[in-house]
Amino acid sequence: MSTLLAQLRDGLPAEAVVTDPDVMAAYAHDMAGFCPAGDSAAVVLPRTVEQVQHVMRTATALRVPVVPQGARTGLSGGANASDGCIVLSLLRMDRILEIDPVERIAVVEPGVVNARLSRAANEHGLFYPPDPSSWEECTIGGNIGTASGGLCCVKYGVTAEYVLGLEVVLADGRLMSTGRRTAKGVAGYDLTRLLVGSEGSLGIVVQATLALRPEPPAQLALAAEFPSMAAAGDAVCRIMERGHTPSLLEIMDRTTLRAVNKLTRMGLPESTEALVLAAFDTPEPAADLAAVGDLCTAAGATEVVPAEDRAESEMLLQARRMALVALEKVTGTTLIDDVCVPRGQLAPMLDGAAAIGEKYGLTVGVCAHAGDGNTHPIVCFDPKDEDEARRARESFDEIMALGIELGGTITGEHGVGVLKKEWLARELGPVALELQRGIKQVFDPHGLLNPGKIF
Repeated sequence: MSTLLAQLRDGLPAEAVVTDPDVMAAYAHDMAGFCPAGDSAAVVLPRTVEQVQHVMRTATALRVPVVPQGARTGLSGGANASDGCIVLSLLRMDRILEIDPVERIAVVEPGVVNARLSRAANEHGLFYPPDPSSWEECTIGGNIGTASGGLCCVKYGVTAEYVLGLEVVLADGRLMSTGRRTAKGVAGYDLTRLLVGSEGSLGIVVQATLALRPEPPAQLALAAEFPSMAAAGDAVCRIMERGHTPSLLEIMDRTTLRAVNKLTRMGLPESTEALVLAAFDTPEPAADLAAVGDLCTAAGATEVVPAEDRAESEMLLQARRMALVALEKVTGTTLIDDVCVPRGQLAPMLDGAAAIGEKYGLTVGVCAHAGDGNTHPIVCFDPKDEDEARRARESFDEIMALGIELGGTITGEHGVGVLKKEWLARELGPVALELQRGIKQVFDPHGLLNPGKIF
């Protein structure tokens, strides 16, 4: 331990190496439950690429594992410390280095908060579309690590579609550049896409070149109430089948609506079984909303309420963003799934998750990025009650099994981390798993980068 700390401090400012046990405990884990976290040897907070390289050279020389972290808002245990590791927090590498309105790109360090980048892009008439619910806290580096999504993915896509190039420090301290700044480029294997979603297991992202888009008009939203999840799912299918491209298309079940109301007093309808939120940022959003409203009515909506202005639309979006926080208040702890299924299987997935909750005697609230089939069943439980915690884990596993059975995937945007690694093997199969482990071996032959995650 003394050798490790001495060598780290030899190439880092004194304030960059933290060994205070209370401070290190705060960096031990992300927001996921049921994910073990170890005791790190030190927390390092670099400000430069050279400092990250020094950390990795030291770690490789001494064979010490390194766990990279962003804001620790992840939901799969992917940023949890392991015993004796170096926790490498990239929060202080938080500069927006460039915004180029001609090329429509931003060049940023990994610690830049998502919302801060979005606001900076807005100043140039541009925007950065990926918007996870934690966008006011989560960092671009963390978003890249988990290939995160957000509310507007139905129209604009996920993080992977906006990462053009990366600067990455490898396990041995070498600096590698991937990708490009140009609008097109197909030279060599696409290492950029490989690194997006790798959860810090292949390298440390220290800089990213991101695509930006012209800022769209302000969006308008509507809320549609449905007597069943099947009717709400039917409405989603009708909207997509007719060729509409909403900027947002979400579902919240009655349990979630009640939780949000209790926390925020927004006055959302609690008697309905499902609430669909749709929004458009087109030049004529009112006309698009009217057409979608008609489709919702045809699918069985009992009420369709378009927002009158941008402020009302933002209130509806805020209600959706508060779903996780509100459900956490039910019992204090949640297990959050992010199973993604074909759109046509939304209703069976959401109804099935609710039935699993009833089977285990637990509160399960469900919301979803309905436009791309990404569901978020949220299991509420008391971690101090051993039997309830056991039932929570079993219900979580049944929900994932249901998703795979319906033709889906175990994670749409949260990553595998610790929470879902046994399920990854089931989804991939032995051949794909062997190849992925081989890729890991090429990048990280000593297995030092975020060990125990994904595989």
